Amino acid sequence: MTSPRALSLRRFAALVLVCVVALQLYFVARIALMAVVDPQSTTFQRSEAWRLALEPRDHAWHQQWIDYPAISTSLKRAVIAAEDSGFTEHSGVEWDALEKAWDKNERADAVAAQAAERVQRRDARPGAKAAATNRPPPAAKVVGGSTITQQLAKNLFLSGERNFLRKGQELVVSYALEAILGKRRILEIYLNDVEWGEGVFGAEAAARRYFGIGASTLAATQAAQLAVMLPAPKRFEKRPGSAYVVGRAATIAARMAHVDVP
Repeated sequence: MTSPRALSLRRFAALVLVCVVALQLYFVARIALMAVVDPQSTTFQRSEAWRLALEPRDHAWHQQWIDYPAISTSLKRAVIAAEDSGFTEHSGVEWDALEKAWDKNERADAVAAQAAERVQRRDARPGAKAAATNRPPPAAKVVGGSTITQQLAKNLFLSGERNFLRKGQELVVSYALEAILGKRRILEIYLNDVEWGEGVFGAEAAARRYFGIGASTLAATQAAQLAVMLPAPKRFEKRPGSAYVVGRAATIAARMAHVDVP
């Protein structure tokens, strides 16, 4: 005979399973709708809009959807070369890249832990300033190893938290995006919704913000410079013509000829 406690656990497990399945069906339905309807906003954009609304300064919001043919082929090539060189070949996830990112993060965590231990030993010495004990330990830089599809999955639906559950959901949504939308539509949505600065979203807004032209007329060098900014747009927008951006853009421009565009 099943005990009341075991029965309650089974019911709870069944309820959790139903909720998980319902959430996946919700994501699938939203993605299927995107096959014919352009998404009005993403979860990341809404969180940014809320953050900017709470700040004392006024921030202009720049975004304008343009269809795939109107986006410069140079920008498509540049973004793929910079962010995901295997975009047209993988099924949404690059497992080798994820494994390398995991190993790199593990090594970075170990180095950060050693540095934090050195700081604690130093601050524990006699005569060390009391305020030094409040100094935060050095943080490890987190490497994602995400594909364009994974980045879109995260921006569309998920939070910026880094944990196994969120990453697992990201992988599921990525496979759904690939299966339902295909490469061309994924790249179209990504280029229209990705962040390129404070309140600057999408290729059209970025092209006008940094070069004063439309996204359809971006030259190869301009497209490469925009692609360089994607990992940290809020940092690079302060100096979009810095030596690093220009130098990195030259490297990306050299790779663009070998990039396949969907």
